[in-house]
Amino acid sequence: MIGRGTADTYVVFLLPLEHDQGWTRSQTTSVYSIYLLVTGLSSPIVGMLFDRWGPRALYTCGMASLAGAYLLAPQVQSLWQFYATIGAMTGIASASLGMVPSSSLISRWFRERLGTAISAAFAGLGLGALLIVPGAQYLLQTYDWRASYQIMGVVLLALVPLVFFLPWKRYAEGRPDYVQFKKSSAASERDWTVRAAMRTRAFWGLVWVFFFTAMGMFTIMVQTVAYLVEQGFSPIVAATAFGFSSMLSVIGVVGTGAIADRVGPRNIVSLTFAGSIIGVFVLLLMTWFPLQGLLAAFVIAFGICQGARGPIISSISTRLFAGSHVAGIYGLIYASNAVGAGLGALMAGLLHDLSGSYRPSFVFSVCALFIAGLPFWRVPELRDFGMRRSKP
Repeated sequence: MIGRGTADTYVVFLLPLEHDQGWTRSQTTSVYSIYLLVTGLSSPIVGMLFDRWGPRALYTCGMASLAGAYLLAPQVQSLWQFYATIGAMTGIASASLGMVPSSSLISRWFRERLGTAISAAFAGLGLGALLIVPGAQYLLQTYDWRASYQIMGVVLLALVPLVFFLPWKRYAEGRPDYVQFKKSSAASERDWTVRAAMRTRAFWGLVWVFFFTAMGMFTIMVQTVAYLVEQGFSPIVAATAFGFSSMLSVIGVVGTGAIADRVGPRNIVSLTFAGSIIGVFVLLLMTWFPLQGLLAAFVIAFGICQGARGPIISSISTRLFAGSHVAGIYGLIYASNAVGAGLGALMAGLLHDLSGSYRPSFVFSVCALFIAGLPFWRVPELRDFGMRRSKP
């Protein structure tokens, strides 16, 4: 919640940085792209470190990296320094505090309703944005961007010792029967390695879904607040709309995970892609009609479906590639999500600079979201996943 929610505050810093530093839209969004790309590239390493070192070292280092990024950001003067702090350091922190280690921990406590449990964890991402992004916007209305970053950094630094002293050993042990379950599973089922997983169609199908979903969604998300402000909405209304969209994602994430556990993922995933596409079409319509009613429609349609695919993909990966390397395998799959998000965010800035409009970005997003859902209809392992269990 803290890692992703804090990183998402960049959407409200976008315009202040652009005005103060004189950067172009593609330059300001490239900082967010660097953050997402670093998150993706470091996720496989985070998964392997988690398998080897456990959660205490990983989560503590992640929180320290996040605090350091926000404490150093007010001191920087050039774009490359922003790449190093808000981009790279925040990216490492996001991977260390994110769903790669969390999914592995959750799988040790929940088996029967793993999708629902992972959905609850993903919901924390949306809750973090709801609480933290409007708070960052309030800071920006009271202080300048440098002081706002400094305040956030001090708060994050205070959380580092708290994270270190959490009972991580107990969390990592899992349920009392986890060790016995792990041994019996290893004896009766395949203990997947990263190399073996990469030889399967299911692995690359999940990579495809994550990559194109993130590309389509982050073409929109990183620009949402700036777009709404340019359409005439106040900055606090724009930030609140972004926050409420993330709040609704909590409902969508938890709901889709629970439904997928019962009926299988294909139909519910397809429905969420349709909802995301409808939300983007509403944004496109707002380029001509910037109405409050359309803003509400966007928040509902886009928000409920935002992030809804993540816990389903995580649950499928954890079940298909169970074993001692599950975090490393999921780290590779998750990397495609962050890389796609980084490219989508960068594409949004480039298309805006080239065309002077957000409309090409919206069209690009719709195409990416449509392509993203194809593996659930074309790859047998994903198309039929969960269907046997869902039949009476």
